[in-house]
Amino acid sequence: MNRSPGRGRPAAEPAELAALRGWLRGKKAAAAVEAGAEGKRATFQYLAERACAGGTQYVVSACTLRQALDGRLPTLRTTLAFTHGAGGGEKDLEKARLLWEAAERAVNPPRRRPAPHVPGLFTTPAGLVRAMNRVRATAPHTSLRALAGRAGPGLAPSTLHRFLTGRQMPTAAQLGRFAVACDAGEEATAALLAGHERILTGPPLPPSYPCAYAEWAEDRRQRDEAARPWLAEPELDWYDQQLRDAEEAELQRLIDAEEAFIAEWEAGQEHTHGNPGTSTGTGHGTGAGAGRSTLGTEPAAWVRPAHDP
Repeated sequence: MNRSPGRGRPAAEPAELAALRGWLRGKKAAAAVEAGAEGKRATFQYLAERACAGGTQYVVSACTLRQALDGRLPTLRTTLAFTHGAGGGEKDLEKARLLWEAAERAVNPPRRRPAPHVPGLFTTPAGLVRAMNRVRATAPHTSLRALAGRAGPGLAPSTLHRFLTGRQMPTAAQLGRFAVACDAGEEATAALLAGHERILTGPPLPPSYPCAYAEWAEDRRQRDEAARPWLAEPELDWYDQQLRDAEEAELQRLIDAEEAFIAEWEAGQEHTHGNPGTSTGTGHGTGAGAGRSTLGTEPAAWVRPAHDP
């Protein structure tokens, strides 16, 4: 028996269970009269033999009948077998059933159900799977077999398992029947079906009128402004900034030198075309070839950063 916390006395049992056990004891006492007329005693073995004679639905052992009176709730089958073995008729069997159902409700009260879960705005199949599992978690009966029985034909436990694991996409009708089986309510059912529709139709189309374009652009600008601090280049410390400035200055100097060389070479070309007798040597003069030789023939030597050793 259950004991109350911190006390040595057994916890009080429900009155309905005590009433069922008392009724069974009364039926056993009534069977003793019939057994005495036969020259027998109304033992549990005697009751078990009479119960088994009534058909397979009443087959029970003497030990099981004895346990029906030990303070615990017997099964409905044991209760009916006990009643039949004690000589009870149809009215007694119906009475035993009603007493057992009352005792079962008192011993095993229904669990307190949390508020039905209402899914949010999901747009992907994975979001639908999460929403369905959370709706199932707040259902009064969460087993797949119980949900399949409440959903009706066409939704087997294996089918529900595929839905709840993302292996199969339910139809709108199947999703609605799942919500009914979970006692989800109108709000949760509407949220599930709306999300299912969003998945099937895809993202909304761009707006087709100028004001909507302006609203969309403003919303995009605000999102970009909010993200800009995260995308900005980090600020350099003093030493790294000096190195970068030196690199940029050296690169600019080389660009200026190259532009000066090109300008000098173009001027030499114009002078050569204007004076045909002038030599266009191979770089030994003081024209473009000389400027090129002073700049160097290996770009890698003058593109090196200023802070390299």
